[in-house]
Amino acid sequence: MIVIGGGLAGLSSAVALADAGFRVRLLEQKPFLGGRASSYALPTGEVVDNCQHVTLGCCANLEDFYRRIGAAGKITWYDRLVFVDREGRRSTMEASPLPAPLHLTPSLLLFSSLSWHDRRSIADGMLAIIRRGGKNLHGDAMGKSMLDWLHLHHQSPAAIARFWGVVLVSALNEELAQIDARYGLDVFWKAFIANRRGYLLGIPNVPLSKLYEGCGPEIDSRGGEVALRTTVRGLCVMDGRVAAVETDNQPGQTADYYVLAVPHQAVPELLPAEVLDREPIFGNLQRLRLSPITSVHFWFDRDVMAEPFLALMDRTAQWIFNKSRLCGGTGPRMGEGRYLQLVISASYDLVSRSRKEILDLCLQELHEVLPEAREANLANATVIKETAATFSPEVGSGRWRPLQRTPISNLFLAGDWTATGWPATMEGAVRSGYLAAEAVLAAAGEPRKFLQPDLAVEGLTKYFAERPGP
Repeated sequence: MIVIGGGLAGLSSAVALADAGFRVRLLEQKPFLGGRASSYALPTGEVVDNCQHVTLGCCANLEDFYRRIGAAGKITWYDRLVFVDREGRRSTMEASPLPAPLHLTPSLLLFSSLSWHDRRSIADGMLAIIRRGGKNLHGDAMGKSMLDWLHLHHQSPAAIARFWGVVLVSALNEELAQIDARYGLDVFWKAFIANRRGYLLGIPNVPLSKLYEGCGPEIDSRGGEVALRTTVRGLCVMDGRVAAVETDNQPGQTADYYVLAVPHQAVPELLPAEVLDREPIFGNLQRLRLSPITSVHFWFDRDVMAEPFLALMDRTAQWIFNKSRLCGGTGPRMGEGRYLQLVISASYDLVSRSRKEILDLCLQELHEVLPEAREANLANATVIKETAATFSPEVGSGRWRPLQRTPISNLFLAGDWTATGWPATMEGAVRSGYLAAEAVLAAAGEPRKFLQPDLAVEGLTKYFAERPGP
């Protein structure tokens, strides 16, 4: 069994297949595992994550994967989300004792950054999602962007900018005018409505490079192997099957089954031209558009932030993460709040801007949000642009996302860009890996389930979930 790609999709499929008894050989061209969820050391000694990765309570498969590789204890969970507007007002979202879907209602009623009119419009929009009962492929969401859907449901400009946009742009890495309404509605149903713990925010308390270090031993202990710094140049396909994998250092590697878990734009580069001409599912991958993410890292000479993280309104950055506090205050220059990371999702406007322009813009926003930062000296700063961070969940993109089983009988696909029912998230990547493993086992005549069910719909929400769809 050969798995190509050591990101979350490849790792989850490899670990599942190893657990099922396959001898897995995982090929990864980088010197580390984790793919886009990775970190590295700067010349000054600081360890930097390429971008802050978080999970939610509704991400059942990601939670299962962390348990499998012994990383569950490396995630810290938070049940209180703090939002800050341009005027510096803080609004908190946390669950009350009320049953779902009412558990967050008191937080919404007390959301000081929104007027009563704005809060009323949000309540009406949430009620419309509740009435859908999680059936978001139908009705008034079909063929519409999330912005279209919000306008259809009479959401005020402030509600869109300060609530819906803050949540969805960062969750889906795309602008509201481009997001398929189906995905936006799913986020609110699964994270904020269906279950009381769906909105909980899980953040790694170690650098990302340490989060996935249990994957290699998990594969090795079952007779497999992880081969880093191994670049795959192509797949040899004969008589409708993959016959071999060509790599830089060992041509002609063979296996009974192959899982291709690389970025979607790399898939056509690894397949013969005649396969691309014959099988449209591979050629259609070029129709998936890419979305960028930018992260900005600041190190100060003193503590400037007490909270573990803040969600920002009315600004370029959507989140500030207090890396010093989140990672336990260990490492160079780590204190209570000296090392901060800002994250800008769907950062199209920043792609062409210089490093200095981005640093100046984000530092100004920090000074406005955190008064303590105005008096501190900036010790170091860096910018990381990921221009191809995720595929865009734009309207109609679902039609181009292939299943994990392909027309090539022993080739399977894994990646958040495959048909998982989720957008480009870590949960989507793990779901794809589990689905690919299930497809391999079905082809081998040994069917087995790895995919975990979504969090159970609970409380009063069950009434709406059990009704016929809209």
